[in-house]
Amino acid sequence: MAEFEAVLQQSSLHPKPAGLVLQYGTAGFRTNATQLDHVMYRMGLLAALRSRNTKAVIGVMVTASHNPEEDNGVKLIDPMGEMLKPEWEAYATQLANAEQEDLLAALKAVIEKEAINMSQQANVFVGKDTRSSSSSLSQAVLDGVAAHGGHSKDYGLVTTPQLHYMVCCQNTQGKYGEATVEGYYNKLSRAFIQLTKNASNRTDDQKHLCVDGANGVGAPKLREIERHLKAELQVSLFNDCTSGKLNHQCGADFVKVQQKPPTGVEVAAGERCCSFDGDADRIVYYYTDSEGKFHLLDGDKIATLISTFLKELLTQAGLDLQIAVVQTAYANGSSTRYMENTLKVTVTCTKTGVKHLHHAAKEFDVGVYFEANGHGTVVFSEAAEETIQQLAQDANANDERKRAALLLQNTMNVINQAVGDAISDMLLIEAILAIKGLTVQQWDAIYSDLPNRQLKVKVSDRRVIDTTDAERRVVSPAGLQEAIDGIVKKYKLGRSFVRPSGTEDVVRVYAEAHTQESADDLAHEVSLAVHRLAAGVGDEPKPLH
Repeated sequence: MAEFEAVLQQSSLHPKPAGLVLQYGTAGFRTNATQLDHVMYRMGLLAALRSRNTKAVIGVMVTASHNPEEDNGVKLIDPMGEMLKPEWEAYATQLANAEQEDLLAALKAVIEKEAINMSQQANVFVGKDTRSSSSSLSQAVLDGVAAHGGHSKDYGLVTTPQLHYMVCCQNTQGKYGEATVEGYYNKLSRAFIQLTKNASNRTDDQKHLCVDGANGVGAPKLREIERHLKAELQVSLFNDCTSGKLNHQCGADFVKVQQKPPTGVEVAAGERCCSFDGDADRIVYYYTDSEGKFHLLDGDKIATLISTFLKELLTQAGLDLQIAVVQTAYANGSSTRYMENTLKVTVTCTKTGVKHLHHAAKEFDVGVYFEANGHGTVVFSEAAEETIQQLAQDANANDERKRAALLLQNTMNVINQAVGDAISDMLLIEAILAIKGLTVQQWDAIYSDLPNRQLKVKVSDRRVIDTTDAERRVVSPAGLQEAIDGIVKKYKLGRSFVRPSGTEDVVRVYAEAHTQESADDLAHEVSLAVHRLAAGVGDEPKPLH
């Protein structure tokens, strides 16, 4: 077969380091950039196969998100802009790890198993972030697509959510939007401007926002969309790629984990700030009060603000649509209690990993999902979208219902339903704060987070930990869950769970309690139990105080 000759010829230009084994995880492949050339070439091959298999455009994004600059990674995007199907994650792993001489056999196995018609045209969209390694690695992806007789469109520098958006637009024949960066800016900015028209008497102060771009691709893209926003949002951009290292002491992950403002951001007390991560699919908000205390508004606070707003609009519109919030075990207990008891919305919990949340959110008319790390979005069912559109166009609807429906319509258009998107989420949050006339402090005061602590314990093999109930309870090793239950009982408002890391031999420990000292002590006690019962490596964990 001629196409296989080209695959073999090209693959010798992208040789695999002998013995290297990688795993396609929730975020695709991620490791030091020097080890990825062969993986990128092979993901180009796989994307072409997936495109033929689905008769649709597939996306390949070259990025390592919030990882350090010397790393890189790759993830494939399925036809509706969602994450790659689990069976194909397994193919990706097999293909990446096949030794050079076994590559054709691995490819043919996928073709056979999926009964792929090789005469079907293959189309792949490729994007990359700002890392110095991204240019050569994205070229390796393009080489893989071409070697397999596929067509590719290289979008160059884009945020991860922008590439997800392009794939979704293309495969919905433009129903979702226009598959260009300009089309993305136009759709989001128009919806944002329409929404902020409903915010009476907004001052320049309320229009101003400080943004930490993590020295990543989100920074130049924010500058580009800013020109479309007609001064309805005035951004002071820090860590904008002009100096400073990607994700180094800045970005959403740094702010969330370190619980402090990023380096390079100088703002007045009370000023509203947010941070993107390196590929702009996560966002967290924060401010420092007049006493210098740092306040973080993470994914839980964002989900609460958005679901409150949507629920109010659905009520005003008189629409009987079910709204639900999807969280993981990492969600702060206070947020869950507030949403269930005060807001009275359905709350459901899934395993960690955005693909699990996205899938669960699609079960509802309106599904709001955010991981505590700030990765999330809102998805509307087709039926919900139609119901909202019909009401917005109904000449006989009363004024209040019509206004609510138009607000919902513009809200849907400002949201990137394909995936968590820092720019889109930022515009949605800013619009909600403006319409509701809320300061960042008032938003923060909706509920108070329970103090919490996250730790990790090194173990010889993370696979000894097996969990159930959306990772909230341990099944094995024997005795560990009983030990955790016994420890938790000693603490007021105590809650703790452990889960294996997806990428390294560590067990992650989460604990919360009514004071920070209690949360720290609870986390330490649980860490000791993990170390003793799950074959901990090295010295026992030391107390935090």
